[in-house]
Amino acid sequence: MRRMMLVGRSESGKTSLTQALRGEKIQYMKTQSISYHDVIIDTPGEYAENKDLSAALAVYSYEADIIGLLMSATEPYSLYPPNVTGCVNREVIGIVSKVDKEEGDPALAETWLRLTGCQQVFHVSSVTGEGIDQLLSYLIEEP
Repeated sequence: MRRMMLVGRSESGKTSLTQALRGEKIQYMKTQSISYHDVIIDTPGEYAENKDLSAALAVYSYEADIIGLLMSATEPYSLYPPNVTGCVNREVIGIVSKVDKEEGDPALAETWLRLTGCQQVFHVSSVTGEGIDQLLSYLIEEP
């Protein structure tokens, strides 16, 4: 299985997705530092939100085979600049989280992720399990 590093703003669902991918009970936990969970690298949202901390994401990306850019379906704006995936020498996939939320707009979140350069975008809900199997299957596939 390929190792994936999850990147996204605070409360985008990175830790919940990590728990869902590992088959664990979903419970709120604030990620305080880079956390390794088997083949998932969970990162604090502050690292993506703060340019002084973002260098750590670049360093830890070398530990991953795939970078997963997370964006909640409930986001009011995109944290990511257009074509940012061109700066990464790893495969980058988009992950729209919280697709089960009524107030969410998964199509808009996917559009923003595609503007970053993500060719592959997954829609997931850590609560309902929607899309988790497809993402796991993708991680298991050999490139």
